[in-house]
Amino acid sequence: MTTVFVSHPPAKLANYFGDRATAALRAIAQVRLNPSDAELSSRELADLAQDCDAIISYRQTVGDEALFAALPQLKAFVRCAIDIRNIDVASASRHGVLVTQASAGFITSVSEWIVGAMIDLGRGISASAASYHAGRLPPPAMGRELRGSTLGVIGYGQISRYLCDVALALNMRIVVHDPYTATDRAEFEQVSFEALLAQSDFVVCLAPATEATENMMNARAFAAMQPHAFFINASRGNLVDERALLAALDAGVIAGCALDVGRAPDQMPSPDVAAHPRVIATPHIGGLTPPAVEHQAMETVSQLAEIFQGRAPKGAVNAAEAYRWRKAFGAGASRAGPMGTSR
Repeated sequence: MTTVFVSHPPAKLANYFGDRATAALRAIAQVRLNPSDAELSSRELADLAQDCDAIISYRQTVGDEALFAALPQLKAFVRCAIDIRNIDVASASRHGVLVTQASAGFITSVSEWIVGAMIDLGRGISASAASYHAGRLPPPAMGRELRGSTLGVIGYGQISRYLCDVALALNMRIVVHDPYTATDRAEFEQVSFEALLAQSDFVVCLAPATEATENMMNARAFAAMQPHAFFINASRGNLVDERALLAALDAGVIAGCALDVGRAPDQMPSPDVAAHPRVIATPHIGGLTPPAVEHQAMETVSQLAEIFQGRAPKGAVNAAEAYRWRKAFGAGASRAGPMGTSR
């Protein structure tokens, strides 16, 4: 029987993989679980996954040249998420290891987090609650309705499409900036980056993290926003110049922001930014709901079932170069290609 190593630390397994997926995995393979809550080095992971046919990768698990070279029996490195930046795909291909990614299961959950963040920012809910918790009486402050406000969405991927429809139902005006994807919707005005910043009451960052988007929200971008506007990042911390963000908040260039991601380890908001009084921060929980997690975990198990039957699953990113699984499981020609990212 095939053997699969699940690299999720024990403390993370329930929230980021789950009992149902673990049981489904045990039905198709022998399962070896990570015994350590510490972040595994390539050498430690290689020692734990010796003789395994596949690794299910937690988001902090690095798939690099050293790992693939140390595991000659490994056929597949399966990422239980859409983000595969922790994997050196070129190295995996050189060693014949198949890499897969899951599709986005967090579209609804992240969109709902964004709507909640907009309401919180516009009505000062967290600030009022913090004052009460500290034994102080918060002054009643004038709030802002979402209805009639302009939502500016940077990046028009899967989350953005869903979010824009929700915002439309809330009677918001919607402007979108994406130089690569057309909205094809008359209700969503496609504008330049500068125009979006100048017009929006809520600027929501949902672009993928690439070299082109590194620090796209910098001092110049924040200066282009309206002083009453709020910035929301539910994508990746790489898109934000954090020094510029703090300076903009301190100077009142923008009214506040909400962050679910940042440049701290494990894609968490940076503590010094999260501590700012005009910031609402959460520890990367936008996609942390049972349906979102189970979607990706169960898809990961289904991918492995297909691999063990000699088929390249949807989500395989290097099926043509990965020869080990074809040799081991009698696979034919690949039928899957790379997938895009939406968050």
